Amino acid sequence: MEESFDVVIIGAGPAGYVAAIRCAQLGLKTACIEKRMEHGGTCLNVGCIPSKTLLYSSELYNTVHSQGSSLGIVTPSLSFDFQQMMKRKRDVISSLNEGIKGLFKKNKITHFIGSASFLSSESIQIFQGPTTTIVRAKKFIIATGSEPTPLPFLPFDERKVLSSTGALSLDKVPKSLIVVGAGVIGVELGSVYARLGSHVVFLEFLDKICPMFDGSISKSFQDILQKQGMQFHLSCKVVGAEVSDKSVIVKAQKNSDASLFSLEAEAILVSIGRRPYTEGLGLDKIGVLTNAKGQIPVDSMFRTSCSNVYAIGDVIDGPMLAHKASEEGTCVAEVIAGHTPSLDYIAIPNVVYTHPELASVGLTEEEAKSLDFSITTGSYFFKSNSRGKCAQQEEGFVKIIVDTTSDIVLGIHILGAHASEMITLAVSIIHNRMKCEDLSSLCFPHPTLSEAIKEAALSVHKKAIHK
Repeated sequence: MEESFDVVIIGAGPAGYVAAIRCAQLGLKTACIEKRMEHGGTCLNVGCIPSKTLLYSSELYNTVHSQGSSLGIVTPSLSFDFQQMMKRKRDVISSLNEGIKGLFKKNKITHFIGSASFLSSESIQIFQGPTTTIVRAKKFIIATGSEPTPLPFLPFDERKVLSSTGALSLDKVPKSLIVVGAGVIGVELGSVYARLGSHVVFLEFLDKICPMFDGSISKSFQDILQKQGMQFHLSCKVVGAEVSDKSVIVKAQKNSDASLFSLEAEAILVSIGRRPYTEGLGLDKIGVLTNAKGQIPVDSMFRTSCSNVYAIGDVIDGPMLAHKASEEGTCVAEVIAGHTPSLDYIAIPNVVYTHPELASVGLTEEEAKSLDFSITTGSYFFKSNSRGKCAQQEEGFVKIIVDTTSDIVLGIHILGAHASEMITLAVSIIHNRMKCEDLSSLCFPHPTLSEAIKEAALSVHKKAIHK
């Protein structure tokens, strides 16, 4: 007998599991299909969570190693246990997985493990090993996420040629690592292994690293990473590679003059982006269209070209961010329940969890100028911040972009320790279209790193106290 639901969600990642919980909270009979045994999708199992766990372990080790003596911490025989780092990573993943399972149980969400394929716009087939199950629903939500994009001539083997998934599951620290792509994923994972002793070299097609960030922030960020021992070759592309049991030899070409150069390392991490994952869903059977990038086009209510099928997260247009996907999960559930939610995409932050961290929300200076805003900028460096001095966290700065005409803050960019936490205030500022003068009048606790935000705002109107 076929089981019927109000809503069936395909995918239990940050988009899917949040959508499922919110649908259930709104009184809808809900089911969620996930091909993995675990909940949480890429983010929890092979993305955000394991990478941040390893980033924390490696940062703590590196901080004690490089700054311990100046802080009065004497560690003559300091070392790290990579296997224990990996075990802790697995423990964190397991704990959070159990948390989501508990939430599904609490909200009475039916969970199917298996791969899904549409039979019609009202029914879907779930492949569970040798058996199949058919379920029906009034509404479907596609939240199947994305997968790493390989180089066309260099498939992942997760031994020498690594995707982000493989780089998070190594059994030892490579002596040397080539990273193709100096975006968020590349610099985070490159940082992990550089801190643990790898010689890390980046190859980036564009002329700056983390290209979605403000240009001045990106340049300063690269300078800091270079001081940490990482090397960068910008404006070049990989044109070939030879893989052996011992190493990977990469051939690259400079964009400027087409000249070639070669690099050799123990392994290569390819982090050139991710692509939507819709394989095997049978979208053609229900008339759900995809574009040239493999994305599913949706309207403002997340509806696809099939009126009762919705799509959210990495399979649709926009930045592939877990928090963006989760917000879309909440919104689409409320749409299906008859509400009229809204999502302010300009106020979705970007974060790089290196040391120092990089965080941004709103427009960059380049974007603001391209949109013909008349702008004023203000900045403040953490080397002048008292909490930064206390904690030896003096690298980086805060930059604020302000519309000269209205005084509304258009963008806030932070390069510094704990930027990922400070950016939350900036999200509120951008979302509420706050004026710079109002931001300047807020009272910040002292001493804190966040005082740099106030000083940057004050500097827009040449009122900074500590500058």
